[in-house]
Amino acid sequence: MNHIRNTPKRIRNSYEGAGTGRRAKGWDAPDAALNAVAIPALPALRKRARAAVRNDPYAFSAISKRVTNIIGTGIVPRSQLADAAQRSALHQLWEDWVDEADADDRSDFYGLQALVCRMVEEAGECFVRLRLRRPEDGLAVPLQLQLLPAEFVPLDKNFKTRAGNTVRAGIEFNSIGKRVAYWMYQSNPGDAISAGYRFNTLHRVPADQVLHIYEVVDAGQLRGIPRLAPVLLRLRSLDNYDDAVLFRQEVSNLFAGFIKRPASEGPPALDPMTGQPVQADRDGSPLVALEPGSMQELLDGEEVEFSDPPDAGNTYIDFMRQQLQAAAVGVELPYELLTGDMGDISDRVLRVLLNDFRRRIEQLQFAVYVHQLCRPIRAAWMDAAVLSGVVSLPDYAARRRDYLRTRWVPQGWTYIHPVQDPQGKILEIRAGLTSRSEQVLRTGYDAELIDQENAQDNQRAEKLGLNYSTDTADLAPEKEDQK
Repeated sequence: MNHIRNTPKRIRNSYEGAGTGRRAKGWDAPDAALNAVAIPALPALRKRARAAVRNDPYAFSAISKRVTNIIGTGIVPRSQLADAAQRSALHQLWEDWVDEADADDRSDFYGLQALVCRMVEEAGECFVRLRLRRPEDGLAVPLQLQLLPAEFVPLDKNFKTRAGNTVRAGIEFNSIGKRVAYWMYQSNPGDAISAGYRFNTLHRVPADQVLHIYEVVDAGQLRGIPRLAPVLLRLRSLDNYDDAVLFRQEVSNLFAGFIKRPASEGPPALDPMTGQPVQADRDGSPLVALEPGSMQELLDGEEVEFSDPPDAGNTYIDFMRQQLQAAAVGVELPYELLTGDMGDISDRVLRVLLNDFRRRIEQLQFAVYVHQLCRPIRAAWMDAAVLSGVVSLPDYAARRRDYLRTRWVPQGWTYIHPVQDPQGKILEIRAGLTSRSEQVLRTGYDAELIDQENAQDNQRAEKLGLNYSTDTADLAPEKEDQK
């Protein structure tokens, strides 16, 4: 690094961001690696991110909207086997297993996908244990999934094993840097009730039984970072500011008046209307009741002064909007989705925003959730199915790669324009720019299943003597061309 420090200042200052002048004074930018910076900060980031989701409506909205768009109703597998019978058998077996996938029996496989995504977005990461079961358990495939929060693998466990492996942040690596095990607590260390009745020991769990799900943002990154990390302080300050304005508005709604009169040492003042002494409270202040349409005659020397509390200010709305726009950028959400504020935006601008947002979501779907979660689970599921004899796949050991070829299909995006969007797809299909199967897959459905349902619908309609305008036999491209 000495050659960099000895570089002439005029050369370093060719980039303003590398300047050392007044504007850059006090700029704390450590040159440590991401792991050295992030791991010590993760405990505080997790706690604050979870607290923000529980209490801040915008933090809750950000995480909820992202999970909804990333997972939706689930990322579904479509086998690429050429044999239709084998493909159908695997599909049916998968559907039977989906309802039994959760080791806690609280959800199905696609519900677990959403829960994994929520934990990753909120805490930065999630661990999934692959739990093999006994044949007598009666499962469609003897495999279940157990979700574990990030705290099960301690951040502060760094040591050398007897075998010479290195453990960093609770993850064990062999001599070539491959993950071989995870050191896990028996119970959640943050749950005092479950950890209180026994000693919470660490257990070494082989890496082939654990999936570590998180978004990698730097090479060699060990642990995941919460999505709200860039905006936690901003949301906290904004929430305090909003609470202060709300309290100020509550005070301004208290319409109060104060009667001032000179102090007197004589007998008590008489009410000019009744001739009786004026009633006063314990400290001697006269009690005045205000009623609609009433007029109050004051005594000699008395005057009324009304309170003049401050209002919310003319900059409140603009300030809140600007800060929420910055927060939306920090969590990679369109401002309109984060806040629900759809004012002053056209459908064309909204289409541009959603297209850009959806491209980022698709990047996460395939780079994180398909690659780290769905693919290894599918492989473990198929191995368990073959080894348990639930399904018979000829020459599986030699053709395992062929059997595992699967296309994962996320839930399709809804049409922004329900008429123009389908018409555009129809034109692309007829022009040969895409296939009907591809367009169907993009909606999250299976073209073969839709074909079977269409054939069944047509047969039933013909049998009952019904004639619908939606009869797919009349809408086939060949018949349209003949017409």
